[in-house]
Amino acid sequence: MSTPDQAEPTTHDTPESELPPYEEGPTPAARARRARIAAASLLMAAAAVVLALRLASRSSVLVVGVYGLLLILCGMVIELSRRGRTRLGTWLLAAGLVAALVMDGVVLS
Repeated sequence: MSTPDQAEPTTHDTPESELPPYEEGPTPAARARRARIAAASLLMAAAAVVLALRLASRSSVLVVGVYGLLLILCGMVIELSRRGRTRLGTWLLAAGLVAALVMDGVVLS
């Protein structure tokens, strides 16, 4: 007993051109995380090179302390960014870089 009002459910085959466009690739948050991780990694590599150069010219515990703390801070920023805390990581990275530059310019010189 089927009535003309109640037709069988049909599937609608829509061409792919009519489907709403979906964004492919990483989301903006994922791109921000990757950018912070890349920035912290580059800063970590630069700090390691500067540490090696400073230790070659003079051996000081203070030099190791300043650049060692910067290396640790870069590692923390990488981990924070990996967990999605990019704003906190950015602020820590900026503050750590400024502190290391001030310590290098004032204390170590």
